[in-house]
Amino acid sequence: MAITTTSGPGIALKGEAMGLAMMYEIPLVIVNIQRGGPSTGLPTKTEQSDLLQCMYGRNGESPVILVAASKPSDCFELAFEASRLALEHMTPVVLLTDGYIANGSEPWKLPDLSKQFTSIKPRLVDRLGVESEGYLAYERDSETLARTWAIPGMPGYEHRIGGLEKAVGSGNVSYDPMNHEEMCHIRKEKVERAANNIPLQELEGDDSGDVLVISWGGTYGATHAAVKKCRDEGLKVSLMHLKYISPMPKNVGDIIKNFKKVLVPELNLGQLLMIINSKFHCKAKGYNKVQGLPFKISELVEAIKNELN
Repeated sequence: MAITTTSGPGIALKGEAMGLAMMYEIPLVIVNIQRGGPSTGLPTKTEQSDLLQCMYGRNGESPVILVAASKPSDCFELAFEASRLALEHMTPVVLLTDGYIANGSEPWKLPDLSKQFTSIKPRLVDRLGVESEGYLAYERDSETLARTWAIPGMPGYEHRIGGLEKAVGSGNVSYDPMNHEEMCHIRKEKVERAANNIPLQELEGDDSGDVLVISWGGTYGATHAAVKKCRDEGLKVSLMHLKYISPMPKNVGDIIKNFKKVLVPELNLGQLLMIINSKFHCKAKGYNKVQGLPFKISELVEAIKNELN
């Protein structure tokens, strides 16, 4: 497996290679420590404005998995998750953090790796017992749609890779229009089925109420504290902080339906807000800040109370 890192603008430079890895269907983890943009706008300041670029910033239909760490102590677990998903679903995975997390610190106890983290099950042909005779690199698991993986140097498993469209099953070059459309659907469905391999979304607060705050990434500390303060005052507010963004956990839509209003605070101009409204049609509202600074708890409390009023 390969890993590469960048602090924002590099995602634009890596876009073609990410699309190529998506076409190869090989495991790759791309870590993006987001900071102020565009270009080299605010090199040392935090921001969350690469979300849509990481989801869609490649030519053609090029879906990948996205996860996001929420605090410094969360980075280990999410790096493991990104690697696990890449290896088990044979696709690039983007791990999003931001400048606020990268420059932050937090006490963290080294976990018992033999107990807390389950084994990763890569799609290697020798582990799966795939015979070399008649090997077809793009035959897929019936549940995940992930292809098997024969790494270079395995005798008998030679196969074609490249950026040109693959024929279903064999992976040979194909210019057939219907095959291209079928492969686009398959690669999209493969990412969506990863939702069966991630935990259900957790909620801080009651299962229903007046306002649901949806946050992601390094805003967790401020959104958690703001929602707690509102709840201590008797307000019917809950927090849903997303770590899995594409695909989202399967119960996200059911959670949203139980709240009268939805507020999405982000350090951008409304990128997760756009995704939430397009997927769930919940008329969510955004609270946005792009000053290279993290949210203050007090400003989030005020934004929540404004929604209630």
